Amino acid sequence: MARSRSISSSLLFKRAYSMTATIIDGKALAQSVRNEVKEKILVTKEKYPHFSPHLAMIQVGGREDSSIYVRMKDKAAKEIGISITMEKLPETISQSELLRKVQQLNNDYKIHGILVQMPLPSHIDEAAVIEAIDYQKDVDGFHAINIGNMAKRTSEPLFLPCTPKGIIHLLKSTGVEIAGKQAAVVGRSDIVGAPVATLLTAEHATVTICHSKTTDLENIVKQADIVIAAAGKAGLIKGDWIKPGAIIIDVGTNAVEDSTKKSGIRWVGDVEYDKAKEVASFITPVPGGVGPMTVAMLMQNTAISAERWLELSRKRDISPLPLELKSPVPSDIEIAKAQTPKHIDELCREIGLNAAEYELYGTAKAKINLDVLKRLENRKDGKYIVVTGITPTPLGEGKSTTTIGLVQALGAHLNKAAFACVRQPSQGPTFGIKGGAAGGGYSQVIPMDEFNLHMTGDLHAVTAANNLMAAAIDARMFHENTQSNKGLFSRLCPAKKGVRKFAPVMMKRLEKLGITKTDPNELTEEEIARFVRLDVDPETITWQRGVDVNDRFLRKITIGQSPTEKGMERQTGFDITVASEVMAVLALATDLKDMRERLGNMVVASSKSGEPITADDFGIGGALTVLMKDAIKPNLMQTLEGTPTIVHAGPFANIAHGNSSIIADRIALKLAGSDGPNMEPGYVITEAGFGADMGMEKFFDIKCRTSGLVPDAAVIVATVRALKTHGDGPPVVAGKPLPDVYNEENLDLLRKGCGNLVKHIENAKKFGVPVVVAVNRFTNDTDAEMEVIRESSLAAGAADAVACDHWARGGLGAIDLGKAVIKACDQKNDFKFLYELDLSIEKKIETICREIYGADGVEFSELAKQKIETYTRQGFSPLPICMAKTQYSFSHDPALKGVPKGFTVPIRDIRASVGAGFLYPLVGEMSTMPGLPTRPCFFDVDLDDNGEVVGLF
Repeated sequence: MARSRSISSSLLFKRAYSMTATIIDGKALAQSVRNEVKEKILVTKEKYPHFSPHLAMIQVGGREDSSIYVRMKDKAAKEIGISITMEKLPETISQSELLRKVQQLNNDYKIHGILVQMPLPSHIDEAAVIEAIDYQKDVDGFHAINIGNMAKRTSEPLFLPCTPKGIIHLLKSTGVEIAGKQAAVVGRSDIVGAPVATLLTAEHATVTICHSKTTDLENIVKQADIVIAAAGKAGLIKGDWIKPGAIIIDVGTNAVEDSTKKSGIRWVGDVEYDKAKEVASFITPVPGGVGPMTVAMLMQNTAISAERWLELSRKRDISPLPLELKSPVPSDIEIAKAQTPKHIDELCREIGLNAAEYELYGTAKAKINLDVLKRLENRKDGKYIVVTGITPTPLGEGKSTTTIGLVQALGAHLNKAAFACVRQPSQGPTFGIKGGAAGGGYSQVIPMDEFNLHMTGDLHAVTAANNLMAAAIDARMFHENTQSNKGLFSRLCPAKKGVRKFAPVMMKRLEKLGITKTDPNELTEEEIARFVRLDVDPETITWQRGVDVNDRFLRKITIGQSPTEKGMERQTGFDITVASEVMAVLALATDLKDMRERLGNMVVASSKSGEPITADDFGIGGALTVLMKDAIKPNLMQTLEGTPTIVHAGPFANIAHGNSSIIADRIALKLAGSDGPNMEPGYVITEAGFGADMGMEKFFDIKCRTSGLVPDAAVIVATVRALKTHGDGPPVVAGKPLPDVYNEENLDLLRKGCGNLVKHIENAKKFGVPVVVAVNRFTNDTDAEMEVIRESSLAAGAADAVACDHWARGGLGAIDLGKAVIKACDQKNDFKFLYELDLSIEKKIETICREIYGADGVEFSELAKQKIETYTRQGFSPLPICMAKTQYSFSHDPALKGVPKGFTVPIRDIRASVGAGFLYPLVGEMSTMPGLPTRPCFFDVDLDDNGEVVGLF
């Protein structure tokens, strides 16, 4: 019976198709596919206006057939709404040059698909070029990973090859079920034959691949229900070979002579079309069959790729690291060494960085390229929170630890995208007395030894740039004092092959002098004199040399004692590296161009006529930027719980603004941001140095003013220990045991000291942002003490006050703080600056002293008054103010604890960081070069027998 049914079916099949075959209109089907792709792109663009599929095509040489195909693809792409980048390269291009071009396109986030038009010149290995294409952009579908996954039943390729994919689409358009059919594929090329056989097998057809060595081709074709002709030989498959009712897909494109055609040729397939169509059920024409579908599938693959890249760009999938908590809590370095960090490459991918957007520095650190800001420019920023503190003790109250603990709570326990942005530590405190800035306990950045030592060399770059500037100042004074105007000019603008030219950096000085000439030979003697003579007044030099260690004996030095300096001695000194204006510029620059401008605008002295002299007057701004070109890229590390931490810049928190960089915050805010539905904004926690009267005020009035970023909330860190000192508790001295009162409950002392916290809360609210108090709880602190602080905080207007023990429990100990911060970020925000920039220098200083410090007034020294007059005349009056005062009191006197009243702030001097963009009044003596204590931290630092760092905190 089975055989009878088979014969009967065969007869029915034959009778049903005893008429001319239906032509499969590849053009119409391709148009339908293109319309669907176009509509889908438009729908996606409605949700994500920045969505823009982009195909890059590379054509090597000028073959006419390749050019025709390229034009077809270009036309189809423009019709659909796909952008095209066309790279036409000479036929003589080397393989290595071509591969570099492919790599550039791989790294370009705007490109979603890459196609290299085949064939390539004989000297280029086509396989090597195909494999060089990122398989995630291989819209032609020929990369080994895509081909391999297509061949595996359990895998899914990102892309199917365009022609085979189009063939399957053509087959399915007939409505005939492929499963169970006999299929003959004539031709086994990697482009069509082999992959289409694989796809047919996946559709459950029984496939025979035929090629030049196949015997009895005729009989194989005669038994086939589906024939795919892709041998590239005109008329290879005869019409009488075709099984009645078979489906014919003719891929062949062969030119044959035809005198009736204007071109002298016509295009035919591999099948005898006129005869085959009399017995087949469906057949594709040549041309107009497979060709249009290939282009349509390319467009479809490109659109699919663009959607995939869109989803990848929105994906944040940060896997926390588990913590093994121990009690008592071990040393910081023991905790850090006990945790195995993720490979930094893994973290980069988790936070959504493309491979071209970061550079690995070993296994635990990476630099983030600024290009990521361009890619994510359409994202709405994440939530922006600054962590500050009450007036601290010399031991510090744990702002860094709280910052890290909060980020661990948000990222590892509350399932939020959360980034910490912290300053890079200086070697000064690392080897001095305070220790590093990686946090502490179970809330720290790891590896903490790499965090605190060298990192990626940013501080070394700052040191190099600072000292190059210092060398340039003294060298220029030496040469001006020992040469004539003519000699200086000849050396500054030397004739090369008889031609003098200004260096590009010199044009800025010429413009400043009002000289419009661009040819050095046209300058008059008077113009030459003005150009070559900076005429530095040595008494006005503010620039010092730098080194990143505490070295008190470099505070004041004499230079120029060698006989070769011809008696040009002068007194100067060293600053610690983080006190350099170069560091402040790094922290406040908004991009590379802005950093170049700021470095060039740094005022390092005045001329004897009182004019400011800048780094660009010395011709050095470009060189300084070159030294800093890598330092401007923020550093990515991780917390103990595997959440991301961006570490960048470390400006001195007294004479500078004491915050990490604007660029780090901007990158973090974009990485934590959102660009459409189903993408919850994350949180960026950035730390400000010292107490809120210092770091927070400067964060708001300087950093936010420069960046244009608006904070959503402020976290003020308090400790029972510090509040008790402000309640008239005995002094806390670094290196000495704490007095008993700090280890015992004393609510009266604590209540009195809470006045300091209240003042900081009130100050923060003057800027219009919600405030959350984080009580960094120590072992001996009691519940009653926590309640006193909470009551005082809420009464002062804080949104919440939360006790945290993240030092002992990591993110787990800061969950309540995380919830409070999330809630605070949703409150009304009326952010505003404390003062307007158009106020006078005196008025801005007075506003800070009265409003933030609580002073009765300000007293300016004669020197300060002179500086105000000078800076106003020089046009620097509109700059914001960066107060340089003690961090241990609201006042200028570190002995005045709590909330002092009835004091007047003395301004002994005012200096300008014009490149960084602020003026800094000096309140009392501000040392920019710390000294080492009797027993520095370095006594404990060493390597063990395994080469591991020990004793680092």
